[in-house]
Amino acid sequence: MNWTAIIVFIALFALVTVLGFLAAYWRRGDLDQLNEWGLAGRRLGTVITWFLLGGDVYTAYTFIAVPALVFGTLGFFALPYTIVIYPLVFLILPRMWSVAHKHHYITAGDFVQGRYGDRWLALAVAITGIIATMPYIALQLLGLQVVIGAMGVGTEGFLSDLPLIIAFVILAAFTYTSGLRAPAMIAVVKDALIYITVLAMVIVIPIELGGYANIFASVPASKLLLTPPSDGTLGQFSAYATLALGSAFALFLYPHTMTGVLSATSREVIRRNAAYLPAYSFLLGLLALTGFMAIAAGVDRLPEFAPQFAQYKSNFAVPALILRSFPDWFAGVAFAAIGIGGLVPAAIMSIAASNLFTRNI
Repeated sequence: MNWTAIIVFIALFALVTVLGFLAAYWRRGDLDQLNEWGLAGRRLGTVITWFLLGGDVYTAYTFIAVPALVFGTLGFFALPYTIVIYPLVFLILPRMWSVAHKHHYITAGDFVQGRYGDRWLALAVAITGIIATMPYIALQLLGLQVVIGAMGVGTEGFLSDLPLIIAFVILAAFTYTSGLRAPAMIAVVKDALIYITVLAMVIVIPIELGGYANIFASVPASKLLLTPPSDGTLGQFSAYATLALGSAFALFLYPHTMTGVLSATSREVIRRNAAYLPAYSFLLGLLALTGFMAIAAGVDRLPEFAPQFAQYKSNFAVPALILRSFPDWFAGVAFAAIGIGGLVPAAIMSIAASNLFTRNI
């Protein structure tokens, strides 16, 4: 067990737990009202909404799975899809916010019922949203599980589940107590940790590996380009394009992103965030490059990581790269960034599902 990383991880986790409970007193409102608990009273400004939506969209999945996909082949689909969506957000969601604000809608189901007057359609939207959120929460669990395993905590039997159970009991407690204010406040800490970690990785690791030219030269051609069309097929092109477009169209229909949008204080906040959120896509591009760094470093061939790669496959690429390249204390910071990056969206998703269940089911 890597006790230095574990201690740093627990300390940062404790910090965000305290922030989660203190958030109940921030811009205090009557948390017995669903509007206050589930949408923070619709009083989140541009900066906090930017962090909240960033916490929604750029999660533990981003940190673990996107580089793992690049370590495989298709990971860069995440870049175009997070760019394509923002013009649509700019054009459509401010108007939706205005309608929801005027009629006191809290969920997408409320909006559908108000627009079409059909509670069964609203019910279908609510159930679809909750079901679609479940695998997204599972991705956050996976991210937490991978970093917990990376610190040497047992990965089999009840011991592997105990840290996840503790984390989500804490999450449930501060979410119940503080509502959307908790993930909104924690998102600021989470994003600061992620920016620090990613910037350190894209500066320090290439220096260790002899520069970006060496990194790219070590990547097999099959992982740099999609399989070209042949024999009347579209190869990987159609998979890449439909994955990117489908993800873009779906992203702001998820209940948790809709919750983040409806919690904004004005439609102008939505417009500004549509312009500012691509900054996260730039960070995502840097993060995707760490998949190539993992290939260049040959982390999957290092014997000390063989058990974790056997269990987590390419999902362990980034944690292995961090453990190889940084001292244990910084590994604890990086793993806390990933872990908190799982808690924030999981909290928002839980709130969004609660809103749908309460209002539309």
